[in-house]
Amino acid sequence: QVQLVESGGGLVQAVGSLRLSCAASGRTFSSYTMGWFRQAPGKEREFVAFIIRSGGNTNYADSVKGRFTISRDNAKNTVYLQMNTLKPEDTAVYYCAAGVKFSSNSNEYGYWGQGTQVTVSS
Repeated sequence: QVQLVESGGGLVQAVGSLRLSCAASGRTFSSYTMGWFRQAPGKEREFVAFIIRSGGNTNYADSVKGRFTISRDNAKNTVYLQMNTLKPEDTAVYYCAAGVKFSSNSNEYGYWGQGTQVTVSS
């Protein structure tokens, strides 16, 4: 099993920045693809970004491409999401997830954190 704990959420004004962290424990962190997903009230959970085990390749949802950056530090068992130029529509609970495939599909991820709230005001 992998335990995931997100942190770094909060309230920020539009075009501001925020950095989320996800600390992992349990099985070897470097064995997993790590993803970030988000869920706004009344909406389905949606893909934000993923990063492969080596950290050498990343993928982003079109809605965040060019604004968000996912990274990982396997030595620290931590994955990050740097969010720049935030928009009100980015408001959601953000979840960190771990899986064994390269995937933007939330069903492919077996381990999830409890989420951290990000609120972007206009």
